[in-house]
Amino acid sequence: MIAYIDGKLTHKDPTFVIIDVGGVGYQIKVSLNTYSALPGGERCRLHTFLHIKEDAHTLYGFNTVAEKELFLLLISISGVGPNTGLMILSSLSVEEVQQAIVREDVRTIQHVKGIGAKTAQRIILELKDKVKKDVMLSEVGAPAAAYNTNRAEALSALVTLGFAKNVAEKTLDSIIKREGGSLSVEELIKFALKSS
Repeated sequence: MIAYIDGKLTHKDPTFVIIDVGGVGYQIKVSLNTYSALPGGERCRLHTFLHIKEDAHTLYGFNTVAEKELFLLLISISGVGPNTGLMILSSLSVEEVQQAIVREDVRTIQHVKGIGAKTAQRIILELKDKVKKDVMLSEVGAPAAAYNTNRAEALSALVTLGFAKNVAEKTLDSIIKREGGSLSVEELIKFALKSS
């Protein structure tokens, strides 16, 4: 419902922040990783998820889209609520969680406070295929979030221009492998148009 909040950071605590947007202060729960990345007293933007229960409406905020996406995957698992998801993302970085899932490393996930062996195994079992695809994509290029976003935007543009989706995906992946993962959306599209 609320995709992101952009405003002045007026209060910063290891578990939550308050962002002032037009005179309204939004209290947003954050992970330690997001807390560490936020500049004090400056304008910031957090990608958010609104969790609604009978007795509370709680905003969860993330510094990166990748962290938010992983959080949403985690809370989709039976037995992992938003607070547990935030605990996992406070204890481990996005990359560490992804690697633990891909490598089926139950012990790393189990080290998080409140996660037992069965929950750790369920997380790995249910998310392995979804996370493996993301990790493999990100290993081809440079920073995962920028790479995935640029690639997705370029793919969407190429499909709109009439490319078959599977052909466009193969073309983009070979361009990224050849040229590196730091290409802009425009550069990806230009290379793809030249190679077709």
